[in-house]
Amino acid sequence: MIRPELRRWLMPRRELLSAIAGILLGLWIATRGGWLLGGMGLVVTLSAAVWAVGSWRRLAFRRDIGAPGVLEVDEGAIRYYAARALGGTIALRDLVEIRLLRLDGRDHWRLRTRDGQALLVPVDARGADQLADAFAQLPGLDLGHVSAALSQKGGPSLRIVWTAKPG
Repeated sequence: MIRPELRRWLMPRRELLSAIAGILLGLWIATRGGWLLGGMGLVVTLSAAVWAVGSWRRLAFRRDIGAPGVLEVDEGAIRYYAARALGGTIALRDLVEIRLLRLDGRDHWRLRTRDGQALLVPVDARGADQLADAFAQLPGLDLGHVSAALSQKGGPSLRIVWTAKPG
């Protein structure tokens, strides 16, 4: 019923569109009259607006799957299972640096731990969109800065996205 190209455009944006629908619902409730409905509508609108901002920032992490391997984030650990390259596991609490680098025309996350171990994950691996929520837990990380680095097509082949504060 929906055209295939429209479906391909809508699917990655469905969370953002749902948040926008929540904002509109909150505004509609707020305009129904009275202070009670006005307050409820304001709460719904503000909650949906926070949801929309988070969804907008996570949108840059959603990509078509084009790289081998599977990434999962589970219980504070990032696990990458690779088909051809080396995979591995890194605990979020041990992470000290996140870099975005371009290798052979493809962007990769380079995650480094305190003891110097590094994990290289293609940004278009299956499950890589889960990194947005994982990265959001890191102290001092600006998800807007990360999204901007992901959206940048040209520019430097190495970008330091986040480093942990010493101590």
